[in-house]
Amino acid sequence: MRLDETAKGVYVIAPTPFHEDGRIDEASTDRMTDFFLEAGCEGMTILGVMGEAPKLDQAESLGISRRIIKRAGSAKIIVGVSAPASPRCGHLHGVRWRRAPPA
Repeated sequence: MRLDETAKGVYVIAPTPFHEDGRIDEASTDRMTDFFLEAGCEGMTILGVMGEAPKLDQAESLGISRRIIKRAGSAKIIVGVSAPASPRCGHLHGVRWRRAPPA
């Protein structure tokens, strides 16, 4: 899938549901995914701008991404790969992280 001017439809920015103790709420994640798809969304953006990235470790990020992608079937899923500790995200998009030089 290309995310450019040819993209069409509704892409919801999905929050990441958590339990009170900070664990990912997988049952709520499944219900949320089903709800968005049943409502007619073409796809979802996950681990994006809602602030979850700093709360998840690498295994949690990959786990919830895989869970939503599998459950969403043919829907398009855009996965955010940003985090305050950006070097830990490099493996997700296949390039080495580099700090931008000072302006």
